[in-house]
Amino acid sequence: MIRASLSARRRTAELSALVSGEQVDVLVVGGGVTGAGIALDAASRGLSVALVEAKDLAFGTSRWSSKLVHGGLRYLANGEVGLAMESARERGILLTTTAPHLTRPLPQLFPLYDDTALASRLLTDAGLHAGNLLRTAARTPGKLLPRPRSVPSAEALALVPGLRRTGLRGGLLSFDGALTDDARLVVTLARTAASFGAKVLTRLAATELRGDRVLAQDTISGDTVEIRARQVVNATGVWAGQLVPSVKLRPSRGSHLILDTARTGLAESSLLVGVAGETNRFVFLLPQPHGVTYVGLTDEPIEGDTPPGVVTAPQSDVDFLLRTASSVLDRRLGADDVIGTFAGLRPLIESEGRSADLSRKHAVLTDPDNGVITVVGGKLTTYRKMAADAVDAALASTGLAADQCRTANLPLLGAATRPQLSMVDAPARLVAKYGTEAPRVAALGEVDPELGKPLFPHCDITAAEVVWAVRHEGALDAEDVLHRRTRLGLVPSQAEAARETVADLVGRTLRGMGESG
Repeated sequence: MIRASLSARRRTAELSALVSGEQVDVLVVGGGVTGAGIALDAASRGLSVALVEAKDLAFGTSRWSSKLVHGGLRYLANGEVGLAMESARERGILLTTTAPHLTRPLPQLFPLYDDTALASRLLTDAGLHAGNLLRTAARTPGKLLPRPRSVPSAEALALVPGLRRTGLRGGLLSFDGALTDDARLVVTLARTAASFGAKVLTRLAATELRGDRVLAQDTISGDTVEIRARQVVNATGVWAGQLVPSVKLRPSRGSHLILDTARTGLAESSLLVGVAGETNRFVFLLPQPHGVTYVGLTDEPIEGDTPPGVVTAPQSDVDFLLRTASSVLDRRLGADDVIGTFAGLRPLIESEGRSADLSRKHAVLTDPDNGVITVVGGKLTTYRKMAADAVDAALASTGLAADQCRTANLPLLGAATRPQLSMVDAPARLVAKYGTEAPRVAALGEVDPELGKPLFPHCDITAAEVVWAVRHEGALDAEDVLHRRTRLGLVPSQAEAARETVADLVGRTLRGMGESG
């Protein structure tokens, strides 16, 4: 457990060792899902590894996804059969082996109305059944993701009570995978990598990359440091080209809305809503276990330089998503229904065509001048394959000897089979976030009743989870907890309600561990 814990104290010790001249085999720049995945892949093969991240784990694109574990349906529709199969295979690995505790099957309903175009219905139906063939080929159990089927209007309304009733003819029901929380997947990957000895260092902003070293600024101390490695891997996503100019990307923005599920009329099933005038584009209404629904997403090109920080959803995206979602609901959604928004940037590889049509394939590139390996493109679902390809490239470049990739059969911290998870002695809400570690989180509140209290009235999250985030998950301040460990930051009113309490808890926990708060 100690070996897997990320803390301020561990950061200080490991950074000191690197600054003192310790050379690692692989140095990963970027603490998103790809970077954390690379760190785990390399460390689990027996390589020495360090990961540096300018801000916090999952700070960038990785925490702004739709929280879906895609089976590759859209790629299949675009004729990218290999990419679709890769996505379906990686979905199955996440759902059944590496992260059953962080994933769940998600029913999806495509409602059918009198005015639903026949071509749209036939194409969607064919696509869903083709997706089921991918699931079968990937050997994902049908008991976990049942085959698609048609449902009558009464069943469609039972699944989604808030559907528009006028003209409803039924629907097409299918199943895909979903994450409890994308940021939690990243944190769990990083902690699992740490359990294999990887050094995971946040607040270390890389300023110059070469194939065998990185110059970075420690944003806590202000010091400039040099870290040496046999191979540097750039996994900074949409910002990769800023560190390695030979990398050319065309980022696109994906925006989401956050709604109160009770006001939408949804239950546990999600909705697929066809975008008017397009045959292969959908808006998703995705109910979450904590009472909110995500509505997304857009796919708009970013012109000019990539924004350096958090991007926001523009009003045009908000209007489009509300309009499209309302087309199948009994109640028209308006601005008053939006309790939060978020947007992320996709690191698409530069090529011709609309950003919505660009391939989601990934690429592993080696700069001919400085020798830095960069991995770009891809999707959250396929992070593990991207990581394996990047480590293979590092081994080929350096001649280092290492074991074969083992992450397809390597459960992440907290993972267990679904029957085993159902037997974990802790609240289901905690099990869905921490898996088999949930009893340890709950125990903090049992030992100290103050830690068992919610952060504010009617909040599910307790003070114990804040303490756990600081002691074991690398949270260094209140913002890390609010925005990456608990996701309260997705709803601004909730973040403000918790901020003072969280800041106090973080400060006291750091002081108790011998760190400044």
